[in-house]
Amino acid sequence: MDTFNDFITVLSSDTCRILDLFFRLVINTVFTLIIARNFYFPKARRRDFFFTYILVGFCIFMLIHLMGDAKIKTGIAMGLFAIFCIMRYRTESVPIREMTYLFLVIALSAINGLAWAADISPKHPEFMGPLMTSMGELIVTDLLFVAGVWIAEANKLVKSLSTKYVKYDKIDLIRPDRREELIADLKERTGLDITNVSIGSIDFLKDMALIKIYYNTEGCDENTQKMPKDYE
Repeated sequence: MDTFNDFITVLSSDTCRILDLFFRLVINTVFTLIIARNFYFPKARRRDFFFTYILVGFCIFMLIHLMGDAKIKTGIAMGLFAIFCIMRYRTESVPIREMTYLFLVIALSAINGLAWAADISPKHPEFMGPLMTSMGELIVTDLLFVAGVWIAEANKLVKSLSTKYVKYDKIDLIRPDRREELIADLKERTGLDITNVSIGSIDFLKDMALIKIYYNTEGCDENTQKMPKDYE
């Protein structure tokens, strides 16, 4: 019974820190979900990376928070995370867009984990460190992250095009004077908003040509396909 009472006493004395941890964890999780669900997932449709971003954000936030309490320097902590990411993700070819979102989630979680909540309780002045950050300032910082992702993902800034390689059977349409007919036929057969094409290898024996198509990525898969080795 005495042990339980001691636990309650310690818990009550740390109420300010527990509330700070809880509120910042909620803020970090909410903004991580906004970035991963509203910006990354609609275009990539990769559930594995969506799952990774949520858990990486949670784990890094908790580790950074505890490391901050243990007075471990931020540089050492980020170095450990960098080593972990290099060791884990070198085993698979990760697209640059996925790695960018991973770095974004790490940075967001690190900021939320290290920021001090200065206005969480005026009754605990000892909790207010020299690097005081209010909850309002923390939320504004997270909103700036979201705004930056929204601006970067906006199609109005830069016209985004992706490419695919297709094996094409109507070899009579590859002539330069029939380029418009070729594009129209590819649009109808692929359903993509194709803007340009380039002719690769041509096989007259099989009546087939390898064509690289350029198309708008809005509402489409953005992953760029590499040229097959057999046709390079």
